Amino acid sequence: MASEEIRTATSTPIRSSAGTGAESETPSTRAWMTRLVVVGIVLTALNLRPAITSLGALLEEVRDGLGMSGSVAGLLTSVPPLCFAVFGVMAPRLARRFGAAAVVGAGMVAITAGLVIRPYAGGTAGFLAASALALMGIAVSNVLMPVIVKRWFPNRVGSMTGLYSMALALGTSAAAAVTVPLTGALGGSWQSGLAVWAGLAAAAVLPWIPLVRARGAAGGSHALVGSSKGAAATAPQEPDGLRITRSRTAWALAVFFGLQATAAYITMGWMAQIFRDAGVAAGTAGLLLAVTMVMGVPLAFVIPRLATRLPHQGPIAVVLGVCGLAGYAGLYFAPAAGAWAWALLLGVSNCAFPLALTMVGMRARTGAGVAKLSAFAQSTGYLISIPGPLLVGVLYQHSGGWGLPIALMAGLMIPQIVVGIVAGRNRTVEEEAAR
Repeated sequence: MASEEIRTATSTPIRSSAGTGAESETPSTRAWMTRLVVVGIVLTALNLRPAITSLGALLEEVRDGLGMSGSVAGLLTSVPPLCFAVFGVMAPRLARRFGAAAVVGAGMVAITAGLVIRPYAGGTAGFLAASALALMGIAVSNVLMPVIVKRWFPNRVGSMTGLYSMALALGTSAAAAVTVPLTGALGGSWQSGLAVWAGLAAAAVLPWIPLVRARGAAGGSHALVGSSKGAAATAPQEPDGLRITRSRTAWALAVFFGLQATAAYITMGWMAQIFRDAGVAAGTAGLLLAVTMVMGVPLAFVIPRLATRLPHQGPIAVVLGVCGLAGYAGLYFAPAAGAWAWALLLGVSNCAFPLALTMVGMRARTGAGVAKLSAFAQSTGYLISIPGPLLVGVLYQHSGGWGLPIALMAGLMIPQIVVGIVAGRNRTVEEEAAR
């Protein structure tokens, strides 16, 4: 029923406040704009993690170059989710005021500026401030990408979310694998190795410029990015009084998002060290981490498509959780002997992220509902994820081994499965909030 309502809404031309609405668009104009949106989605997704994983690859060099203390370097692992939580809340309001395309385009500009400035800021404070600027751009784009997918491709949420998630996973793994050799090719300067990723971010600005101009030509200060059929959906026609905190599904999705983010940041920050402490060579440990991250590239495309074809997404959450439990059990009992198997299993488990994004698009009927649900689930989820990597480090330091940290990781997988089942039920936040 929800999909039929969306099709009806997006197939009806809506006249803008300036009197030049979607009905003036030709089929060829709509076609090239749709293609431009696809290019924008892919390029944007590619830029949502290199600012983080490129820094992780060169963290030791950055610490030495800036004279950064170990405690400050440790806090860097918690800065991304904190920024995502704080700045992501602003995204729906900014989208209502300026349009989702304009906000995402501005986010890409912020990422570009932050990546250019931070290597040459000249000190720890400047480095952190420039990193926060880049992370602010990532935060608003994180929240609004499901909104853009819902509005332009209401009947292809699964496939487009899969494309977006696959590009995001590709950007994540590429930055982790390429940054160090790229730095060597550029003369060994960590500044150049970090700054080079600004070029990719700058390229992601370009597709959004004509889309913003097209929105301005359509008129109306509240016009948002329309659908693939050319409808210029407007904010006043979508319910803006949705009280998202009244929805049990919204809370379940927020907790699910937070727990999967916790697992992902722990994996990115600590898994290679777990293997190294088990006797695995440093180069092999890095390769194992890369394998875990690369698993997200094909699965991020498959899982959303599968999720949209099922009436209940809970079974997918269960399968991913069981893979995570098996991987953690392997790390606990035989970390070196079955290292490749554990890396693969944890790579599958970390694909809860594209599942969460897909459920954001499925659990709300309208674009405004998706925007609010996305902002709430991601901001609340990233707040939940902040203590995880720090707590793992504390447990490792005080226990002198990886038994307790791995037990914590496995323990968190149980509630992730439970809330994934709740969030996967076939209902919308608008229905629950209205009760």
